[in-house]
Amino acid sequence: MSEPGRLLNHFQDRLRKDQSDGWSSLWETDESDLWDRGKPSPALIDFVECYGRNIFHDMKKDDRCCRLKALVPIKGCGRGYEVIMLALHGFDAYGLEVSSKVVDIAKEYAESQLESPDPSFYGEKRSEYVRGSANFVLGDFFQKNWETNCGIKDDDKFDLIYDYTFLCALLPEMRFDWARRMQDLLKPGGVLVCLEFPLWKDHQSAGPPWGLDGVYWNLLAEGKDGILTSTPALATRDGTDLKGPFTRLVHYKPDRSYDQGRGTDMMSIWRPAS
Repeated sequence: MSEPGRLLNHFQDRLRKDQSDGWSSLWETDESDLWDRGKPSPALIDFVECYGRNIFHDMKKDDRCCRLKALVPIKGCGRGYEVIMLALHGFDAYGLEVSSKVVDIAKEYAESQLESPDPSFYGEKRSEYVRGSANFVLGDFFQKNWETNCGIKDDDKFDLIYDYTFLCALLPEMRFDWARRMQDLLKPGGVLVCLEFPLWKDHQSAGPPWGLDGVYWNLLAEGKDGILTSTPALATRDGTDLKGPFTRLVHYKPDRSYDQGRGTDMMSIWRPAS
């Protein structure tokens, strides 16, 4: 999201029901340069290849024959770079989009990338994994009519969901529903991986992207609506009397992230609260 002025103008006065059409129209007019990073998230690659190994190993203990399933709601994330990266690291990965044009572009791009992936682009250790599949599905994240196209049925859910430039693209009034939908889509032992961005932007400034400093904690750990007027004091981010839908496992500053984060991006890893 390199030119927030253009995005602000495009989404000015759009109601909640018009948000999806707003993003689709940007693709139709070839304006994906507003947010397309051109590469998979370095922070996510590092997490999967290093920190995430133990978490994924624990997930496989109960059902070693089944491949782990990952979801990337790819609104604002270009051509599905993270979906391809996760597939190359052993996941059956699914990118969810509201634009049929994006789905077609992503499918074509993934096919070309999977034929001869560049290790330096998708991760140096990807050869250590048995390749999964990269899939792209048309649907609205907040609806339930797309899940069967991801092989989701009955109690089967995702093992990993990745969020980056998705929550920050939503109207603040949609944040509570985003958190509950994430809880609904994840397996009890699954993980929600969030690259928190933008943390440098004031809560009072209009979006997208909307400033999210403290928002993930407010939504996921405290179970509140995620609508903040200022960043909460550090002391309010810890404690045992938490009633949110998730428990935070890890919170750290990644060694590598996108330049657009201005050095403030944080990685947070969440598991549905028991």
